Amino acid sequence: MNSKLKYASGFLIFFGISLALKWRAEQVSDAETLVWFSIIPPLLAVTLAILTTRLLPSLGIAVGVGIVLSWYQQGATPIGFLTEIVWFVRAVSIGNEGVDLFNFWVVLFVCLIMATISVVVASGGIGGVVVWLSQFAKGPRSAQFITGLMGIVIFIGDYSNAMLVGPTMRPLTDHHRVSREKLAFLVDSTSAPIAGLAFVSTWIGYEVGLFEDIAKTIGLERDGYSMFFDALGFRFYCILMIIFVIVNAISGRDYGAMHKAERRARETGNIAAPDAKALGHTSAFTSLPNAVTQPFSAVLPLLTLFGLLLGGFWIDGKGTGSIFSLAAWRDALSNADNVKILACAAASGFIVSIGCARWLSKLRFAEIAPVVWSGVKSSLTPLSILLLAWGLKASCDRLMTGQFLATMLSDIVSPLWFPVLVFICASVTSFATGTSWGTMAILIPTAIPVAFSLDNGSYGLTTIICLGAVLDGAIFGDHCSPLSDTTILSSIASSCDPIHHVRTQLPYSLTVASIALFCGYLPAALGISSVLGILGGTGLIILLFFAVARKSKLAI
Repeated sequence: MNSKLKYASGFLIFFGISLALKWRAEQVSDAETLVWFSIIPPLLAVTLAILTTRLLPSLGIAVGVGIVLSWYQQGATPIGFLTEIVWFVRAVSIGNEGVDLFNFWVVLFVCLIMATISVVVASGGIGGVVVWLSQFAKGPRSAQFITGLMGIVIFIGDYSNAMLVGPTMRPLTDHHRVSREKLAFLVDSTSAPIAGLAFVSTWIGYEVGLFEDIAKTIGLERDGYSMFFDALGFRFYCILMIIFVIVNAISGRDYGAMHKAERRARETGNIAAPDAKALGHTSAFTSLPNAVTQPFSAVLPLLTLFGLLLGGFWIDGKGTGSIFSLAAWRDALSNADNVKILACAAASGFIVSIGCARWLSKLRFAEIAPVVWSGVKSSLTPLSILLLAWGLKASCDRLMTGQFLATMLSDIVSPLWFPVLVFICASVTSFATGTSWGTMAILIPTAIPVAFSLDNGSYGLTTIICLGAVLDGAIFGDHCSPLSDTTILSSIASSCDPIHHVRTQLPYSLTVASIALFCGYLPAALGISSVLGILGGTGLIILLFFAVARKSKLAI
């Protein structure tokens, strides 16, 4: 397809979706307080990102359009435009309802992690770890399997998972000619899906809190933790995605855009595409010439980071009882200021990395300082994208995009099809807004009461399935979205072009989502055991890779 036809097709689809939603809004009586053009900023961002493959200007244009539309919605007065600018600046910095430093702590966390990675690379620490791991990774398949396994083991949170697994495993996967696209997929697919399922993670408190609120709203005498465990068997997308990652790594087979990326990496040695605009460190993982190669120069900072994460969650969350108690950890994580602890742990890991570089790897401070600055500079582009993604999220909040999409898609009511509809609605909302947590906050209060009424005012099967469908749909949409912060962070951690990451990951995510729908949600709504659905889905995944997908060369 030539560029003119591609642009024409893209914008025809853009206008077609916009007009369809405008028409749909006129048919829905509950949409009086919502505006159809609330979908334009995220839809424009996705369209431009796909057509131009340039994420930064695409997000910038979409945020600008969002500000103008918000200004128009508020009356389009001259002073109103300045008010909107101030509102958006506050939204992406300290928040508009009191002072919220969440974004500040995330920015600090990314800067410190990038600086730490730069130091442990230059000191020879990563090189030492790669030498140790090399005895277990004999080829691309085993390298991918170890990467996926690390992502499963480090379950504490999606941010910490991505930023720990990606940089640690990147030299190993590079050595075995695993494409950066595949590494980003492995990192992304074992971050939010694992954190969303884990009994102890930075997600559990948020999910349980939403369940507690909706239980009070519908008059259900059941605590949020019990509801979380009730829904766990119906988390088909997350469970099947973890299985998909494992089978994919073991088989050494791929299909679609990922197969092309893997074939390029194996046959040419080009782990990234020639036109890739990678985020994060793009240079080879080589230490400074006079550094003493010492794995502890990487192991000690990473252990410090992970240990302080756990200790910080326990202390800040006022953990009581035995540290081996699952319930005690759930309570602590619910109360802890998670993102602040991430930043503080990253600062400690950074300090330890400098100490290790100086005294274990025998580098002088004069050699370490430029390395630190290089790491900080490498975070500027991804942070710019992250800030714009937050700006787009603020635009969606201001225009009530999520509520609009939920209203447009949630009036087809059937106990059989409603869980499927909820999953699709959550996926579309999360994809368009780039936030899984925001989607959960929007749809749990709107979809669960409908499910409860379909169960004749009781806590029945439809309600429980829909609890899982909201959480999983939100993660699936976020998993596919180029606007998602976890997509961007996974790209940073893997030094992968975010557009290439989305392009290669999307067919795999859609595959798992389709299996989750037809093997999971539909049979479950008919009363078939969720275990049978997961087993059936697993069988399809195995059949897909061993009977349909193609094997890359050198896939040992």
